[in-house]
Amino acid sequence: MTRDGAAAHPCRALEASGLQLTTYNRFCKGTPLTGNHTDEDRKLTLITTHINADFDAVGSMLAAHKLYPGSLVVFPGFHEKNMKNFIVSSMAYLFNMVEFKNIDSDKVERLVVVDTKQPSRIGELESLLHRPDIEIHLYDHHPSLASDIPATVEISRQTGANVTLLVDLLREKNIEISPDEATIMCLGIFEDTGSFTYPSTSEHDFMAAAFLRSKGANLSTISDLISKEMDSRQIALLNDLLRNADHYNINGHNVVLTVVSCDEYIPDMAFLVQKMLRIQNLTALFAIVLMKNKIYIAARSRTPEIDVGAAVRDLGGGGHSFAAAATIRDMTLAQTENRLLKILEKQLKSGLKAKDIMSSPPIMAEPDITCKNARQLLSRYNVNALLVVWQGKSTAKQQLKGFISRQVIEKALYHKLDDSTISEYMTSEFAIVSPGAGIEEIQDKIIGNNQRILPVIEDDVIVGVITRTDLLNSLIRDAREKTLQPDQSVLTTAHPKTKKVLGFMKERLPDTIIRMLHDIGETAEEMSFTAYVVGGFVRDLFLYRHNEDIDVVIEGNGILFAEAFARKKGLRINAYAKFGTAVIIFPDGFKIDVASSRMEHYKFPAALPTVEMSSIKLDLYRRDFTINTLAICLNTDRFGQLIDFFGGRRDLKEGVIRILHNLSFVEDPTRVFRAVRFEQRFGFTIGKLTAGLIENAVKMDFFKRLSGRRVFSEISHLLKEENPISALLRLKEFDLLKVIDPSITLDKKRSEWLVSAKKVLSWYDLLYTETKYMKWSVYFLVLIREADQATADDLCRRFELSPRLRKLFIEDRARAEECLNLLAQKLPLKNSALYRHLTGFHTELLLFMMAVTRHEKIKKAISVFVTDLQYVRVSVTGKDIKKLGLKPSPLYGKIFRELLAEKLDGRIKTFDDEIEYIKKYANT
Repeated sequence: MTRDGAAAHPCRALEASGLQLTTYNRFCKGTPLTGNHTDEDRKLTLITTHINADFDAVGSMLAAHKLYPGSLVVFPGFHEKNMKNFIVSSMAYLFNMVEFKNIDSDKVERLVVVDTKQPSRIGELESLLHRPDIEIHLYDHHPSLASDIPATVEISRQTGANVTLLVDLLREKNIEISPDEATIMCLGIFEDTGSFTYPSTSEHDFMAAAFLRSKGANLSTISDLISKEMDSRQIALLNDLLRNADHYNINGHNVVLTVVSCDEYIPDMAFLVQKMLRIQNLTALFAIVLMKNKIYIAARSRTPEIDVGAAVRDLGGGGHSFAAAATIRDMTLAQTENRLLKILEKQLKSGLKAKDIMSSPPIMAEPDITCKNARQLLSRYNVNALLVVWQGKSTAKQQLKGFISRQVIEKALYHKLDDSTISEYMTSEFAIVSPGAGIEEIQDKIIGNNQRILPVIEDDVIVGVITRTDLLNSLIRDAREKTLQPDQSVLTTAHPKTKKVLGFMKERLPDTIIRMLHDIGETAEEMSFTAYVVGGFVRDLFLYRHNEDIDVVIEGNGILFAEAFARKKGLRINAYAKFGTAVIIFPDGFKIDVASSRMEHYKFPAALPTVEMSSIKLDLYRRDFTINTLAICLNTDRFGQLIDFFGGRRDLKEGVIRILHNLSFVEDPTRVFRAVRFEQRFGFTIGKLTAGLIENAVKMDFFKRLSGRRVFSEISHLLKEENPISALLRLKEFDLLKVIDPSITLDKKRSEWLVSAKKVLSWYDLLYTETKYMKWSVYFLVLIREADQATADDLCRRFELSPRLRKLFIEDRARAEECLNLLAQKLPLKNSALYRHLTGFHTELLLFMMAVTRHEKIKKAISVFVTDLQYVRVSVTGKDIKKLGLKPSPLYGKIFRELLAEKLDGRIKTFDDEIEYIKKYANT
């Protein structure tokens, strides 16, 4: 043995075991034949199995070795050195083991293959399959495939363990088995049947194990080998497998995929996958693990409906319906995962059709009936949604317009919209199916589109509807028929989509933020609360945008949590009991907003919300758009788990802004401005239904009840965007500029001013001055440029602006316009005169003047003042003047003004020049 436990040479390993080497020597390359040997002596039988043999394969080879006396056993290869070392060191005395490279293959006349029928799985021995003079004997318990090795003799039967087939033959032939041999064979049965717990276990496995026990199989040894202890690397891998698990409901079947990457090879992956299956009580599990430069797949299933062997075979692997494995060399992790998902989507089918589960006849309503009458229809027929159908008066033809749910109608009535027609609030974006549509298509359209009711249409006729209840009932029935637990089948309909994103968080976020989020989760857990980071922080994480505005939602009392966290870390908080919120303030000024999970309802359109405590789902449901409903759990056991109730990840990927319910803009019309803002910021598109509801909100003028302060808050946020012009143009498309003020239009002239303002602001920002200014106010000054003083004053009062802003937008704006007129008449001017006209204007007004002037010479003159003249100062002080004999008096002011003018105009440059200029006053 070498130091690592591997055999230095097969002959020496076998000699060490005391085994007779007669057969081995006869067929080794380069070994001369000695003595007299018959032709039969020259015939050679090789026994092999699949690469990376498990105990079932080893036991099968041992049984075959006894069925074929004088045969040689060839292991095609091991990924796991521990297994190879174990077999060589512990079982060598039971086998005539050789390496294929040491065999003269021309002398091979029979190849016996056990526990596989796939040529790609026997390694270099596959080369023997192409020789017509070699007999092929197969012993395998896997299902037959077109790609199987063509055999001369084949023994095949569905059993839990492959060795069971060969033990039956040994018993029939009365071949004697030693206790050690019985132990190894029985070990294979225990391993491949999960100690007789796997669904694939057959009565033959029990009988074979009983026979081997009668032959002396040692159960203590078997228990020691089956009950494996995990080392630190295996524990870490199992932890990663659990953490990265993604749950999929594929055509009604619950499947878990977990994808992990390792820097080194870790043995016994199949054991870890089986352990995970038990820990999580899963129905089917596929583990995809990259180790060094190869991808390994291990799969387990507890139901005959999910054939993991068939799925893995499409990836070049093998196995049976309950356990399978594959090795991938030519794909990335992402490609492997996507390929496997496509295989499963194709493989896992349901026999149910739309016509089998639909409700018929459908309950329909005309588009022009009122919300009040629609509620009566819902109550009359005891349904939760209506199809909205236009019925021609002169023809029987129907035209499906959309659908409306009880929830939307009830909210409309709550807001006193009894007499509004349902066409105003119906969902006009919808999917349909034909009567022959499969359950997977139905599920995709109802769940994927968040659609409460799915019309079934045949030849342009509405023949029925499928509701969420219809779908769930069908899935539960289907699940019971498949011996699954009912609640497993509706997992994705009853729970949000979840995904472990801890690795992604570590990639994107600084360690300080990760540690802080950990601390938040730990504190919440100590208080039996659940903590989530939510909203824009999570959204921007997936958009690869920097955002450290952290919002935490607590399922529990947010203020109590904030107080406890602040005490623990020595921080300050500001609490707001009315809303159940608090702000945690760090010594460096960093802040975390904390809120109790809450729901809001609105007493009338555009009202401020009334707040109540609720769950995280209801808290997220109150938010404006699906892309802002993502949450990440921070508690220790679920840290880094993404929660997605409303398809936020999907809409981020598709680049769509969608509201959560059809009365969203009725409850809070300011969401319209945010929809436009997010659309332009991210380069997204407002969804068709959302756009239609914006148009309806404008038509119904829900904005009239908004306070001016709320409107101005949204407008100022919009103008703070990197490119507010595109957002303003979008407001124009929706006829929303009138909400700011009816006098504001976006004609060609004002559009040109806005473009000019953007260029001027970009120019100024590149100067890297330390002067702080309100960039948004420059755009606002442009928007109201043509408003007279009375209109501007009314605007400022309605928006409840501060005195400072009112002065900027009214008085200072008027002065700026006067200055522009004056400069247009008097330019060119001396620097001192230009300084006199422009000094005193705030930066915002100087940039506004540069943006709106038509004269390039004025723009250039103001730019000179901004970059140079405004910073010119005289060097002398009052003390310097006093030293020259002049007593303090109003004359000092005149001297300073003249000195500055002389310096601006370039006639005075140095301190000495200033002193000389002052002396003329001293000498008079």
